[in-house]
Amino acid sequence: MDLATVDHLLTTTRSVRKRLDFDRAVEPEIIAQCLEIAIQAPTGSNAQNWHFVVITDAEKRAQVGELYRQSFALYAKARGSASGSAKATQEQMARVADSADYLAERMGEVPVLVIPCYEGRTENATAMGMAGFYGSILPAAWSFMLALRARGLGSAWTTLHLRYEKEVAAILGIPDNVTQVALLPVAYFTGDDFKPAARMPAKEVTYWDGWGQKGK
Repeated sequence: MDLATVDHLLTTTRSVRKRLDFDRAVEPEIIAQCLEIAIQAPTGSNAQNWHFVVITDAEKRAQVGELYRQSFALYAKARGSASGSAKATQEQMARVADSADYLAERMGEVPVLVIPCYEGRTENATAMGMAGFYGSILPAAWSFMLALRARGLGSAWTTLHLRYEKEVAAILGIPDNVTQVALLPVAYFTGDDFKPAARMPAKEVTYWDGWGQKGK
């Protein structure tokens, strides 16, 4: 296995917003291929109760995008200053906020929107049940994003449309017993490549044999 290539893929799969190509069509075959890769991911008890709603219809993309924009407006009003983060610089947070604003305004224009879903609801789930539920779909969604990245496409993990989950479900005919997990905008990305993000070293947030115990 070419570790350099694998490591580059894992460390440069970014949340792509401003660099999404809104004008270039995305081939359905690529989405299908990446989803075939995605469903090789682990799933609790091998249940495989995942579903993926792929939205290419312009009117439906616009409707979902408008609900996302409305939800984002409420979120942005409440999020406050970017300087509130202790783990990221003010400059970094300002860039993230700016790109998030940009995507919110144009979400409905993204060539493909993908909503990973899982059968069941979590309203009355225990901590163990909740972890097992989302742990059965998030690995597949991340694999999908990695597969896209390897093929020159970008995506971003977003969840703000869930403020209007019922309205989105009505637009797309998603059954009441199915939970939407995220909204992934998918498009080719502009430019050549991405670089690793500035992160706190893993050793600063890693404990050995007990909380707060560092070393080794």
